[in-house]
Amino acid sequence: MCGIAGIFGTNWQQSQLAAMIARQRHRGPDAEGMLVTSDGQAGLGHNRLSIIDLSDAGRQPLGNHDGSLQIVFNGEIYNYLELRAELHEYPFRTQTDTEVLLAAYERWGEACLDRLLGMFAFLLWDARQQKLFAARDRFGVKPLVYHQQTDGTLLLASEIKTLHAAGVPAQPDETTWATYLTHGLHEHSAQTFWAGVSHLPPGHSLIWQRGELRIKCWYDLAERVGQTEDSRPETTVAEEYFSLLLDSVRLRFRADVPVGINLSGGLDSSTLLGVVHAVQGAESHVRAFTFTCGDPQYDELPWVQQMLAQTQHPLTVCQLSAAEVPELAASVQAAQDEPFGGLPTLAYARLFEQARAQGALVLLDGQGMDEQWAGYDYYRAASGAALVQGTKESPVRPECLTPEFRALAQSFTAPQPFPDRLRNLQYRDARCTKIPRALRFNDRVSMRASTELREPFLDHRLFELALRQPAARKINGEQGKWLLRKIARELLPTRVVEAPKRPLQTPQREWLAGPLRTWVSDCLATASNGFAQSWLEAAQVQRAWQQYQQGAQDNSFYLWQWITLGLCSDLKTHPATSLSA
Repeated sequence: MCGIAGIFGTNWQQSQLAAMIARQRHRGPDAEGMLVTSDGQAGLGHNRLSIIDLSDAGRQPLGNHDGSLQIVFNGEIYNYLELRAELHEYPFRTQTDTEVLLAAYERWGEACLDRLLGMFAFLLWDARQQKLFAARDRFGVKPLVYHQQTDGTLLLASEIKTLHAAGVPAQPDETTWATYLTHGLHEHSAQTFWAGVSHLPPGHSLIWQRGELRIKCWYDLAERVGQTEDSRPETTVAEEYFSLLLDSVRLRFRADVPVGINLSGGLDSSTLLGVVHAVQGAESHVRAFTFTCGDPQYDELPWVQQMLAQTQHPLTVCQLSAAEVPELAASVQAAQDEPFGGLPTLAYARLFEQARAQGALVLLDGQGMDEQWAGYDYYRAASGAALVQGTKESPVRPECLTPEFRALAQSFTAPQPFPDRLRNLQYRDARCTKIPRALRFNDRVSMRASTELREPFLDHRLFELALRQPAARKINGEQGKWLLRKIARELLPTRVVEAPKRPLQTPQREWLAGPLRTWVSDCLATASNGFAQSWLEAAQVQRAWQQYQQGAQDNSFYLWQWITLGLCSDLKTHPATSLSA
């Protein structure tokens, strides 16, 4: 897990690339590297977090045997040992998965992407063709953002602030903000919250050559799943899925540093723990981490302790207090660059800090099961438009925006690639809403603490198999994840398998109206005086805030949106240098 940066074209300076590398040092504190080609057409930068092959041989940029190919890579290729064996004729000089990726590109070209099991974003410079080839993994676990100047020069990096450090103007994208504040939508397109900065969509590749930029989709989940549902016997599917679960977790334990697991009290985390035992044995001593907020109404610690009661796993409990929120929120917002998911993201940030402090540099979690197996309540309801679980009122307040600003908001119609409603909802959440948001939040808070997060349930083989299943294998009456629960019975106590869905929660609603009330007021004042002052109807915002404090707390989504505006106001002025050569 690392940070990558690159500039390609003629109108740039080496100092810009150096500034980019320095700006994302948190993503890779173990080493830094820079390569500028002799003709000045290409510059590659890297921040290294050493996970596989801890020696200096793993430093990047990394070249092939004659230097005609150079790569910087962020992520992990979990099946790199199998690929290395297949590429046995290549003159390997390191034990890294990065070099395996380089060798795979030399052998198969762009087709190498389909052979990769992993999370990745990389920049590969081909000096022979004066061409950049870049790509992002199937679900977009690892980020890649870019900006192209009018003269064709291209800048790319792992984070938005890195581009701003190179001189890309830090101006809010009003359309993105209006869409978010009006409809609650983000991560559903290539636009970011900052003007002129786009992200390469998940499952897409990018080619830049002599100022021309081409982007294409190399992985389409719906296309790989197909239209036809799986008609094989349920037992056959369950056996295949369980086998893939074992393989996915086994591969994600490949590391030359300690690996830990993140747990909540739900079925997904419990399944992860059960598969870890199946892979490593019941005597596994892998350290477990969970977060709490000191509120028994929300904390899942009793469930986690039940899960671990008969195991050898040491448990680290990471508690978030209300007093920590203001300072931590400012720090996490600076790491995120864009709006994030409230107190749960802050609690997760504390967890990664603790993991790093205890030497667990790689963590596994259970992201992805709800989308695979229809775990959310709205999958069983007549409408699938929910933005926030368990609310009756609208989570957004467009009436608190000025009419001119609200008119900038773009509508969004989710793609409908399947003939049935359920799979279309699952596809929407996997590609346009829930998973893209969670992955961005989680990448930034894990890398803020210089730790690596791995998502074994986002293995595309698992996702494709689950999406092929008919609805009856996902939902039975009022219970979702039906077949997953059957599979989990081989791993877990019945009380865990039959437990109802409990959304991951914190006392955000109560804290914002209670111990954090003054901080919220300050954030709203900052928002009203910052770059959003022409966006908000100040009187309406204050009226909604007063009503919230008086008990109108069906949800706090809209309030957190406004808090984010206050937190982001200081991000408008990232350190920057001139873009002129």
